[in-house]
Amino acid sequence: MSTVNPQPLWQPDPEQIAQARITKFQAWAAAHHGAPAEGGYAALHRWSVDELDTFWKAVTQWFDVRFSTPYARVLGDRSMPGAQWFPGATLNYAEHALRAAASRADEPALLHVDEAHDPHSVTWAELRRQVGSLAARLRALGVRPGDRVSGYLPNIPQAVVALLATAAVGGVWTSCAPDFGARSVLDRFQQVEPVVLFTVDGYRYGGKEHDRRDVVAELRRELPTLRAVVHIPLLGTEAPDGALDWSALTSADTEPVFEQVPFDHPLWVLYSSGTTGLPKAIVQSQGGILVEHLKQLGLHCDLGPEDRFFWYTSTGWMMWNFLVSGLLTGTTIVLYDGSPGYPDTGAQWRIAERTGATLYGTSAAYVMACRKADVHPSRDFDLSAVKCVATTGSPLPPDGFRWLHDEFADSGADLWIASVSGGTDVCSCFAGAVPTLPVHIGELQSPGLGTNLQSWDPSGRSLTDEVGELVVTNPMPSMPIHFWNDPDGSRYHDSYFATYPGVWRHGDWITITSRGSVVIHGRSDSTLNRQGVRMGSADIYEAVERLPEIRESLVIGVEQPDGGYWMPLFVHLTPGATLDEDLLSRIKRTIREQLSPRHVPDEIIEVPGVPHTLTGKRIEVPVKRLLQGTPLEKAVNPGSIDNLDLLAFYEDLARKRA
Repeated sequence: MSTVNPQPLWQPDPEQIAQARITKFQAWAAAHHGAPAEGGYAALHRWSVDELDTFWKAVTQWFDVRFSTPYARVLGDRSMPGAQWFPGATLNYAEHALRAAASRADEPALLHVDEAHDPHSVTWAELRRQVGSLAARLRALGVRPGDRVSGYLPNIPQAVVALLATAAVGGVWTSCAPDFGARSVLDRFQQVEPVVLFTVDGYRYGGKEHDRRDVVAELRRELPTLRAVVHIPLLGTEAPDGALDWSALTSADTEPVFEQVPFDHPLWVLYSSGTTGLPKAIVQSQGGILVEHLKQLGLHCDLGPEDRFFWYTSTGWMMWNFLVSGLLTGTTIVLYDGSPGYPDTGAQWRIAERTGATLYGTSAAYVMACRKADVHPSRDFDLSAVKCVATTGSPLPPDGFRWLHDEFADSGADLWIASVSGGTDVCSCFAGAVPTLPVHIGELQSPGLGTNLQSWDPSGRSLTDEVGELVVTNPMPSMPIHFWNDPDGSRYHDSYFATYPGVWRHGDWITITSRGSVVIHGRSDSTLNRQGVRMGSADIYEAVERLPEIRESLVIGVEQPDGGYWMPLFVHLTPGATLDEDLLSRIKRTIREQLSPRHVPDEIIEVPGVPHTLTGKRIEVPVKRLLQGTPLEKAVNPGSIDNLDLLAFYEDLARKRA
């Protein structure tokens, strides 16, 4: 791998390295905790995994984490699952998220943007006041530490206030975006039995209003544990009978009271995509998220009070929770509520321009869509404030790296491109952004601090410059404390620890290169395995989707009853394109030349569309099950798919082949 791109695409200059917060942290940790003063990031990373307890103690001191009662030690039980972090300590996540209000009361904490693209600010003082008012009302409604509070909300300031007020009282937050249908929401919320529901009457997307009052009525009927429903009139409607009005709950001038909870007290519940069953209800802790996000945002993303942090996301995706944690570093966060491509494909760049974003995060899919749509971000928008463009959701293809770099270089900008990879399971990154390291095309810069990321073969041998399973061999503070309704921990154990006992297996194929960078090849649970050789689907998508006629693709490997192996490639074409002999031969030639003859599919089939999870990831395993003859109702959880109608095509194809 390391011989493919010997020259970096980007290199930080000496001044950038000297000014980076991670450089200052290393010098301080060397003086106070025995971290290596020389050797740069590689030496710091090695120390952070070899001296795990000392590293995390250093993080809490560097960021001045306020423990209201002290911890006995950094790590109690170190085993996975079940590691105990900072036993004895108490603190509050929301208290840390609002600390900047003391010194920057009149500066913006939130910048909210809708499809009109005009930013509206909420100051630190106003955010703190609203959280104080709402937290007091939640306590008056009987919300106690450990009670679940749910939000059926878009990416608006009210969602941030509701999360922080819930955390302030020690409640457990959980949210879904309002484009989720009732069944999808109930699959999630019914598991955790919320006592309060915050909801909108509808939302705006793609220039249209979407009324959700019928869905809200169904949620109220089907969630018998609700004691209160709070109505946020985004479309201007009256509160329904029995619902409380948002403005009445947030109008008081009340100083927030922050419940001091144990370090491992639940903060929120996130959900897996749930494509083949009920979504996993993943519980993460107040302290674990606090210290992991301080490290990730304050050191890896280099965020501080002078920054503006924009990530395109919805409240149904862990990146929203990650975005809100930007407040921990005193950063102004940008909340965009709307379509990623309205009124045109360049919409997200326009928001970055109008909000002065310094770190702009998006999906690899959006970057590639801009490239295909002939968008020129740095030419058409003033993006002079942007220091870093980060991508996640799927691996950023090499062409995406080149396109971003060249677009900004044309205007004289020196852009740091951070492709990052992690998961809902840890609400953080395993590998990605490091402001002091070079960027190589198609590669993530490095594993994160405190994360002993390795690539393993089936026998548990560590690999370099070879494809293997992504594993983490030491505990991370933001790993789940448990799954909801998993009393014996068996579902949690089986999800990550069944393959390699005591070691987290995430389910991705990765290469760790000899220079320490990381390449992600796609999900290992939907492995392509031809003649005993494992292949990543992401590599095929990257090659095929360079062709202008291919909007999106899906590759599946299906074991046949006779012992054979069938590997079809499904292609969704751009408008006006035809899957004729010329295009077929170009697809095959592209795959053969850029990957290998083994990667060439057995068939190339045009499809009306590629199905995705509700957070936009293409689904491979349910389609594979359909092609193996599993009935639709058993192959997939219908509430987890963005367009269930598309699956009828694959089901029909399986029937015909049978």
